[in-house]
Amino acid sequence: MRIILLLFIILLFASCQDEVLIKPKAQLRLAYPIANYEELHLDLPYHFQKNKEVVLKEKRNNALNLYYPAMKATFYLTYQKVGKNNLDSLLRDAQKLAYDHAVKAESISEQPFVNKDKGVYGMFYMINGNAAAQAEFYATDSVQHFINGALYFDAKPNFDSIYPAVMYLRNDMRIIMETLAWKTKSVSYTHLTLPTIYSV
Repeated sequence: MRIILLLFIILLFASCQDEVLIKPKAQLRLAYPIANYEELHLDLPYHFQKNKEVVLKEKRNNALNLYYPAMKATFYLTYQKVGKNNLDSLLRDAQKLAYDHAVKAESISEQPFVNKDKGVYGMFYMINGNAAAQAEFYATDSVQHFINGALYFDAKPNFDSIYPAVMYLRNDMRIIMETLAWKTKSVSYTHLTLPTIYSV
């Protein structure tokens, strides 16, 4: 009888432990450093402020790659001179590059950009969804300079996973557009009119 009573007491104490709680699935926390910007100092026909975290790689024809090692993302900048009759085709090509992602994108939002004081006119595209590029823009003075930029990640696109990085990098792209200026100013930008293809 004592053995049964002893077993009963042991079982009683063993069953009085804290209830087992199943931990919820953890969410991945992606925290990026606060962006600090500095002026770009290169021998290019344009300049802007860039994130200090960026690794620069100069390319031919005044093109530039801005690589973000922590996010494994690259912002590709291409530059072209505006000729006598090529602005319409440059604008069409830039718009086509953005909308080529419509097949995979859930939506593409446009934000026009105008800075008359610096002679910078352009469009910023936010590409949402599992498209190859997550943002694009173009900027021009409509007389001499044309820049096109596109943001790509070094991974198969999964918008839900890269969303925090996309938002961080889109903000950097906006800073680039807002601080963009041309190094050669031979015209007054306040009286320019853009072709009809350009919708501001």
